[in-house]
Amino acid sequence: MPRPRSGPDRIGAVTGERFECEIQARFRDINVGGHVDNVEAVRVIDEARIQFFMFAPVLGEGQGLLCRKPAGITDLMGAQRVDYHSEMRFVPYSPFLVRIWVCHIGRTSFMVATEMRTAADHPPALVAESTFVFWDRSTGAAWPMNDEVRADLERFAGPGVDLRSR
Repeated sequence: MPRPRSGPDRIGAVTGERFECEIQARFRDINVGGHVDNVEAVRVIDEARIQFFMFAPVLGEGQGLLCRKPAGITDLMGAQRVDYHSEMRFVPYSPFLVRIWVCHIGRTSFMVATEMRTAADHPPALVAESTFVFWDRSTGAAWPMNDEVRADLERFAGPGVDLRSR
């Protein structure tokens, strides 16, 4: 199970909080080339994101970042961009380290930035930006976020990650 942590970022001038957790590497994450498969790397950052949004005690005991969105409102992934910076090899009993924060807040959507490391003293092996849209199931339309949800997102606000140009 991931071990969540959150707290002020101590890197540079960024003042927003970051969510950090460890996701245990699995032998099945390895492909025939002997390194972590790209699909499994996305699974790791998705698992960390679900912890952050739903379960990690970032806003109180057992309350994830999106705990104050109303019933009937869901968050749908609208887009995701992933850049891989280095090979990730399977190391038994060595979890992946994932850091996530909010890098853009719109009217009905927001983006999160993600870094995934193979060790604390290594640079990110993977960086990603993911866009989520709040969706009202009863109206079948995007939901303009309320002030409470916006304030929770702003608490974790920071810059985006450096993605390669296309």
